[in-house]
Parts: sequence; C-alpha cells; structure tokens
Amino acid sequence: MTKKLYYEDPYIQTFSAKITKQEENYVVLSETAFYPTGGGQPHDGGTINRIDVTNVEIIDGEIRHFLEENLPSNIEFVECSIIWKRRFDHMQQHTGQHILSAAFDNLFSMKTVSFHLGKDSSTIDIDISEISDHQLKEVEALSNQIILQNNPIETKWVTEEELALYKLRKPTAVKEDIRLVIIPNFDYNACGGTHPKRTGEVGLIKILQIEKQKRLIRVEFICGERVLTHLDRKQKILVNLKNSLSAPEEKLGDAVKALLDNGKTLEKEVSNLKDLLLQYEAKDLISSTKETIITSIFQNRSIQELQKLAKFITVESTGTICILISENEDRSQIVAAKGEAVKQSMKELIVKVLPLINGKGGGNDIIAQGGGENMISSKKLLEKSVAYVTS
Repeated sequence: MTKKLYYEDPYIQTFSAKITKQEENYVVLSETAFYPTGGGQPHDGGTINRIDVTNVEIIDGEIRHFLEENLPSNIEFVECSIIWKRRFDHMQQHTGQHILSAAFDNLFSMKTVSFHLGKDSSTIDIDISEISDHQLKEVEALSNQIILQNNPIETKWVTEEELALYKLRKPTAVKEDIRLVIIPNFDYNACGGTHPKRTGEVGLIKILQIEKQKRLIRVEFICGERVLTHLDRKQKILVNLKNSLSAPEEKLGDAVKALLDNGKTLEKEVSNLKDLLLQYEAKDLISSTKETIITSIFQNRSIQELQKLAKFITVESTGTICILISENEDRSQIVAAKGEAVKQSMKELIVKVLPLINGKGGGNDIIAQGGGENMISSKKLLEKSVAYVTS
C-alpha cells in the first residue's frame, strides 16, 4: 500500500504547489512538505513565495500554513522553501526519541507515555516511579549502539488488519492510513513524524537528567548537532571555571565547595559585624535622648535593619517606645517597637498610621512594621506616630 502525504519525503527542501484555499492569515496547498505541529514535534519553518511561514497546523482536516503577511489575492501557484537545518534537527530529535523509547522498552519494559521536542532539549515521560543510574547508562549505551550500526529506518503504510503482523511498541488509535516507522529487529511504531533514512544520521544521544513527575520519570535528552552545541557550551564554562579558580577540571568540585563554604563563613562574619554596629547605634540613640520615645529617620535602610535596631533599643531600654522610619526612593518604611514595661500596642499604632502612606504591614503588640508611598514627609509621619502614642 502506498499513499503520498505531506510527510512522505522528509528530504524535500523546495517545492511548488497550487493554492487550494486562501484566507486572511493562512493558505492551504494542493500538497505540502511542511510538517505541521503534532505528535510532540514542532512545525517546519520556511517560506512561501519568500514570505515567512510562522506556523503550520492541521485544523478541520486541512493543513493550514500561517504567514507573516498575506499573499496577493490573485496568485495561484507558489514556490515553497523549508529551513532544512530546523527540519533535520527535528528529524534527529524525533528519531532519537524513537530509539531511546525503544531502548527503555526492550531493556526494562519501561513504556514512554509522552514526548516533547523543545528548542534546546527534548523530554520523554516514562511510566515508572524509580530508575537507577545504571539503568540509564544501559539505555543510553544501547541507543548509541543502534545509531552506530547505521540501521535503515523504513516507513510502510498498512491497514488496521495488517497491524497484527508487527510487534508495535505501543498501540495506535489510528484506523486508516496507518504509517509505520520501522527500525528492523528493534522498533516498530506508528508515527507520522519526520525521520532520516538511517539511524546513523541521528549522530548521538545523550541523556542529560531525569526528574520525577508525580508517578512518572521525565527524561531530558539531546541528539545530533545539539550534543555538540551542549558540549561546546559546557566546555567554555569549564575552561572559564578552571581559569577563575586556578584548579584542574577534576578538582573543580572541591574548589567550588571550598569557595561556597568560605563565602558562608564570610557572610556570617559580616552579619555578626552588622549586628554589632546596630547594637552600638542603639546605645547611641538611647544615650542621645532623655525621652521615653526614641525616634529617627534614615535613608535607604532595609526593613530588616530597622527591626533589628528597634529590638536592640527596646531590649536595652525596657521602658522605651521606638519609632524608626526609612526613606527608600519613592517609598516609606516604618517600624514601631516597645520595651516590656510599656503597655501600648505597636500593632494598633501601625494600623493607625499606615493609611497616611497608603501602606500595608503587620506585626504584633511588641513590634510592628509596614511600608507605603511617600504621600507625606517622613517628618510628618513621625509626628503623627508620636501623637498617636502620646494621646
């Protein structure tokens, strides 16, 4: 059984066709070599009469070619061109998926339930919950062995009745015009996607990583030219790391760990020093006023710094209320805290003053905070806050 369809010859790069339907944003052709989005594979790119094709989809039983701009209304025949680099990349990834899925199935009876061909990498979802590194290595090794053998990739049109003659990797819901893609003695699969003539054209398969997806395992992989692109990118990163860390490749992990550990130690030391400075600042604010309400306005201080400073003040001076404000560009932040000998609620104070700056915040009776717009000056906000406390 033979039947000519749009995907019959994946090596077509240019072809002529007759327009059978023309709408405002798409055309339908008498025959086409453009692969439409489907089966996890993106559409082909290219041009029709030198106008870029932006999408190709099967809608209502017809293959619609969406264009960047409209064709002239009186045109009958068009010249079409497919971006071969994109097509061949998709052929490598799609066929690599066939090989990888068949390897999982043949070695461990692990079934592929979905496939996605992405811009940088592709994924398959395997119907299992656990898989070992050893199993992944076996699958990858068998896949690349099939590629190295340069086995033929055959396509065959069969009827529903003839399907029983083939050991399909997965059942098909298609009842007519069934196209089988066959790697003899390895994989039999109903598929309408694009594939090269032989497995060797896939080049190479590399599993990048796995990720648990509920009850499935998602396997990320790359094939062909993408492996070289990936390797080139990783090599540049490695060289830069080696030069930056002055360490050989095999010692990079140790060098990075030492750097991170040192960074954490320094961060802790810096945090301790900042706290020490805030404690000195708190004592200075306490000693510089004889009042039971300590206030101050700062520039570009974080809410976390204000909170720590307020806590240091009220721990040191238990009969004190502390109100601190920071002006940060077009926003105001306010923190109010009290010592254990004070009865007023700081949460109530913040709730009263935040509407003045269209602000939001929260806290408790001991310490509360919030932020909002610079609708009034910090000085005025401070005066209003003090007035609420003293009234």
